[in-house]
Amino acid sequence: MAKLFFNRKKNYFFRLRPALRWLIKLRGSTKAIAGGFALGTFIAFTPTIGIQMFLGAVFATLFNLNRPAAIIPAWITNPVTIPPIFAFNYWIGHLLLGGPSVTSVYHQLIDICKRLATLNMFQITEQFMAFVALGKEIVIPLIVGSVVVGAVCAAIAYWLSLRILFYLNRKRRARAVLS
Repeated sequence: MAKLFFNRKKNYFFRLRPALRWLIKLRGSTKAIAGGFALGTFIAFTPTIGIQMFLGAVFATLFNLNRPAAIIPAWITNPVTIPPIFAFNYWIGHLLLGGPSVTSVYHQLIDICKRLATLNMFQITEQFMAFVALGKEIVIPLIVGSVVVGAVCAAIAYWLSLRILFYLNRKRRARAVLS
């Protein structure tokens, strides 16, 4: 049984190898890379569709974090993942502030994503207006919930990426000593 577990674990990490190699080859300190990844994760959970990658690059530059690591998590939210992610964010904001039912908001988010799927990435104004059309009774709890969920996910992303990067750097240094 233990051998089967370790083989699965090894295969899982084997499939992640290209992504881990890319992560370790990013230029910058371990903390700057982990900070960029956390910043990008926070931005990914906010309803800033259309400008998330731009915001990641700008804030990473302002806070002296790794820009590529801040841009990549923006791809978490796309027309397929927006309804469940933002419905959960809205639910958290709804618990704090109230508002329409989560089910009705979820269906509205699905309709918005159908519209977003027809737009190209340069139609930023139309993407923004699709969310503004929800109204303040939905947008305000969505923003509050997004900030809460984004902050929690960013903290987890920072901690996890920092641990992974320390481990990979230690392993790379040990391999360099042996060569």
